[in-house]
Amino acid sequence: MKPPKRLIPLVEEGLIDEVISQLMSGKEAIVYVVRSGDSIRCAKVYKDANQRSFRQASSYREGRKVQNSRQARAMEKGSRYGRQMQEEAWQNAEVDALFQLANAGVRVPQPYICSDGVLLMELVVDADGNVAPRLNDVEMSPERAIELHMMLVRQVIRMLLAGLVHGDLSEYNILLAADGPVIIDLPQAVNAAGNNEAGAMLERDVDNLATYFGRFAPELLETAYGKEIWAMFEAGTLHLDVPLSGRIAVDETPVDLDGLMEELEDTRLEEEARIRHEQALRAGD
Repeated sequence: MKPPKRLIPLVEEGLIDEVISQLMSGKEAIVYVVRSGDSIRCAKVYKDANQRSFRQASSYREGRKVQNSRQARAMEKGSRYGRQMQEEAWQNAEVDALFQLANAGVRVPQPYICSDGVLLMELVVDADGNVAPRLNDVEMSPERAIELHMMLVRQVIRMLLAGLVHGDLSEYNILLAADGPVIIDLPQAVNAAGNNEAGAMLERDVDNLATYFGRFAPELLETAYGKEIWAMFEAGTLHLDVPLSGRIAVDETPVDLDGLMEELEDTRLEEEARIRHEQALRAGD
């Protein structure tokens, strides 16, 4: 097919030899199947901000590093330059995440290069060499659902130990390759230690997995792997082979209501005493 305008610079630079077909058009990008030498790869062309349906919520940007203070100020003010920097940071976040996770052994597509809003990366294929289907397009037995669910929970753990939380994980951004699931779409990935909402995002990611696979294996709907994993992460006990129960301990210690009421009353009296003391000092002046 004729190369789209955004891919022409990569063709001219010899990074792409042929654009074979359009693979999909999503909420944030259009993906093409391309040929680079003897390899078949995919090119993800990011949409402009005003064309995307996925918004760069501040909750996702929290904790991300900015190159310098000028860029940070511009992004905060929302100037034209700041919006440009924000776009570049949004796109670079996926590239950085892919390299970081691939190096940590997480099952993600291998990235090659990102240039002018185009990410060139590995094309994930099935056993027949065709483009791998998204998980939501696959039917499976209860046994297979339980197997794939645990494989992905372990990938979430591996990702967390590498310092990242996907933040938007669901059956729509997981491909089922010949050798198992592959996680895609990572521009919104967040820093696990630097984002105050990382724990809630991880729980949501894992809950999404349980909800999807629970269609085939309903017992998964009763699990709470997300809370369990995050509790271990915060406690510093999380590791790749940590045993999981899918349950989270609930504190059933009875509440000491009398003691609680006494503590509240003491606090109230102390605050009243402080106010009277300040009033007396002001009166003395």
